[in-house]
Amino acid sequence: MKYALSLLMLIGLLSCKAQSLYGEKMEDLVLVAHDGYSGISEYETMVIQDTKSLNKFYAQINKTRKPGLPVPIIDFSTETVLVVCLGELQGEKNPMLSRIQQTEDELLVAIELSNPAKEEGFQAVSHPFYLYKMPRTPKEIHFQKVGW
Repeated sequence: MKYALSLLMLIGLLSCKAQSLYGEKMEDLVLVAHDGYSGISEYETMVIQDTKSLNKFYAQINKTRKPGLPVPIIDFSTETVLVVCLGELQGEKNPMLSRIQQTEDELLVAIELSNPAKEEGFQAVSHPFYLYKMPRTPKEIHFQKVGW
């Protein structure tokens, strides 16, 4: 009986909708836009708090696009935008963001890459970006790459 109860508890823990091995799932984070080509060749993250900065980011990624990607409409009075540019990436991997630590003044966000099943043969090279929105916070947001 004791072993059966332990087994059920273990199955319950493993079946939780945990997004990350490194932190807590950020329930209030919403993926707004992503694309396989950002034109940014190195890993880069940014926190955007205003429309002018968002337009500047989209001007950069739309330099070589005709027509360009539309700029999402964000209410910066209540929302903050997190941008993750993965740089040059071979194969298909997606970032998973999770909350590692949160204090009164700071929020530390983990960025790990998913590892889908390995594909045989050619793997395309991309320069993807991901744009997320979350409720506005006065906290300073920092990013940490984990597991890659």
